[in-house]
Amino acid sequence: MNCLVSDVETVSIPAVRTQEFRVPYTDQPVAPVLRGQGFARLMHTDSAAYLSLRSLEQVMDAVPQHMFILETDGTLSFVNRAGREYLGPIDIFTPTERLRAIIHPDDFEALWVAYRDAMTHGISVEAEARVRNKSGEYRWFLHQLLPLHDENGQIVRWCGTRIDIEEHKGSKEQAQRENLALREEIDAVAMFEEIVGGSPRLQAVLARVTKVARTDSTVLITGETGTGKELIARAIHKRSDRANRPFVSVNCAAIPRELIASELFGHEKGAFTGALQRRIGRFELAEGGTLFLDEIGELPAETQIALLRVLQEREFQRVGGNQTIRANVRVIAATHRDLPAAVEAGTFRSDLYYRINVFPLEVPALRDRKEDIHLLAEHFIDRYAKKTGKRIRSMEKKSMDRLQSYPWPGNIRELQNVIERSVILCDSEKFSLDESWLSTVIRSSRPLAQEMISQEKELIEAALAECKGRVSGPAGAAAKLGMPPSTLDSKIRALKVDKHRFYTN
Repeated sequence: MNCLVSDVETVSIPAVRTQEFRVPYTDQPVAPVLRGQGFARLMHTDSAAYLSLRSLEQVMDAVPQHMFILETDGTLSFVNRAGREYLGPIDIFTPTERLRAIIHPDDFEALWVAYRDAMTHGISVEAEARVRNKSGEYRWFLHQLLPLHDENGQIVRWCGTRIDIEEHKGSKEQAQRENLALREEIDAVAMFEEIVGGSPRLQAVLARVTKVARTDSTVLITGETGTGKELIARAIHKRSDRANRPFVSVNCAAIPRELIASELFGHEKGAFTGALQRRIGRFELAEGGTLFLDEIGELPAETQIALLRVLQEREFQRVGGNQTIRANVRVIAATHRDLPAAVEAGTFRSDLYYRINVFPLEVPALRDRKEDIHLLAEHFIDRYAKKTGKRIRSMEKKSMDRLQSYPWPGNIRELQNVIERSVILCDSEKFSLDESWLSTVIRSSRPLAQEMISQEKELIEAALAECKGRVSGPAGAAAKLGMPPSTLDSKIRALKVDKHRFYTN
């Protein structure tokens, strides 16, 4: 580039000035000659200089990157052969509209501002923007605009270049996706570092994990909160053919309903208030790998429809976009809810349920695998003793008996928290447990899902009793419970509530 600039600087041409600044256009395909007014005058007044510039034009035509020359008012004087062959003919003559015709709409504003700053302040600029070729396809280019000076230091015209960076950009974006997924995986707070236990119930689950891992089948993991459903999902991923690709986890219950679609599928700039730039969704981050949808039962209805389409068609669109994106992603879902009951109640789509329930896996509650409590306790004691710099060599038998007899409604997560707290407070080499930590709250020994269903049934029956069996209307049970009558009817059928027994004359 420096040699080209020095060649031009040997030519003395007054700068072409205009009172009104116009946005420069970079790529009008013209015949391979410099056609600005300055060059026309040059051709008649200084044949040696013209021949010098004609030689420069031939050099630019031999360069494989796109190159062009602009006059100081933004008029296009010359485009080299590489640029002309890429763009094809363009029947637009206004500089700004020419630029709009070839630059991707999402990138135009930034490039326009860069060119304007260059020509206003007389500086060199660089910017990345996608350029459309003669077939209508876009590729990423690095755009440069450099001022060319005469011997008096005046800017007489501008030299622009475009370097194709499509492959670099694609690999960079893929690396960013994988790095983000890797950071999320590293930063995730795992319940324990490996699956610990040898109970028959756990071993049966792990045997099924081994069988399904090598397939691409969708897996639905069920079980109470704290049983380690995500750990099972990670085990499936690590034993699959996708193990060297990203594992991306999403807790559907932790994301606001209005943002969950954007979180999963991404969004385009301006798709909604606050969408200041394009965002890559979790499906794109997990490309080629595994997407774990925890608490899938909390998805709103509209997102259930979008997810069903991805599972059926293997494609999706970002929120606010119209570009179809292919999805090579294995989906593993998990829930602590009773999804069949949710289907009966009308809060979860039946077609989505059957789509995700291809290979069901139920993770047993900790109270159903008491043989593993001793191993888990030793595992956590060792972990937290190392973290706190303590040496704990043994455990009081009384403390182990307490751990074994407790029902653990919070499952492994609760056990982990209790052990961590005990290690922090432990002042000797013998682990001991304060019994009060396990009995501060009286808990039901029933699974959480059954407990929730029972409570819901009791609330409905109480409302029906108060409303004398009436479901709809201002004085009906649906109004009292704050739900549509159709929803309440579905729940009554799903929960097998006999509403007729509440009728009174």
